Amino acid sequence: MIDDIKKEAIARMAKSLDSLKQELVKLRTGRANPSLLDHVMVSYYGNDTPLGQVASVGVADARTLLVTPWEKNMVGPIEKAILKSDLGLNPASAGTTIRVPLPPLTEERRRDMVKIVRHEGEGARVAIRNIRRDANNQLKALLKDKKIPEDTERQAQDEVQKLTDRHIQDVDKILAAKEAELMEI
Repeated sequence: MIDDIKKEAIARMAKSLDSLKQELVKLRTGRANPSLLDHVMVSYYGNDTPLGQVASVGVADARTLLVTPWEKNMVGPIEKAILKSDLGLNPASAGTTIRVPLPPLTEERRRDMVKIVRHEGEGARVAIRNIRRDANNQLKALLKDKKIPEDTERQAQDEVQKLTDRHIQDVDKILAAKEAELMEI
């Protein structure tokens, strides 16, 4: 029973970390990264389809993404989808390929991005703490139902706290790396 609670807590905390990483990938740094366009949806024969399923996305140079559609007639819809995305990018088609230059970030924009990163990090910390609370409540319920002794419940709560501390340290490391990446010119 206690092992199941801990395994569930570990799995949920890992998902919180993965979610944080996914959110931070969407934040644009000065470098071109193909995952920047992962959430762009393209109208493909009437259906919204992820960009990665209708084109290949690569890096042309440090500040330019290169999008190559699988079908020539998809150049226009892909361009429109990138323009409509909330990324503030201006794609330029060159025949059958689309170049997406990434404008350099201003100092003010970098500071705003760091604030966003910290906000995302705090959200991940809160999620991890909520998982800790849920696990502790489950342990208290076991104690109340007299399925485990008090000292076992206390020991399990300590282990859950150690898991929480470890995952929050991971969040802090991820945030520090992203902030350094954003502030580097």
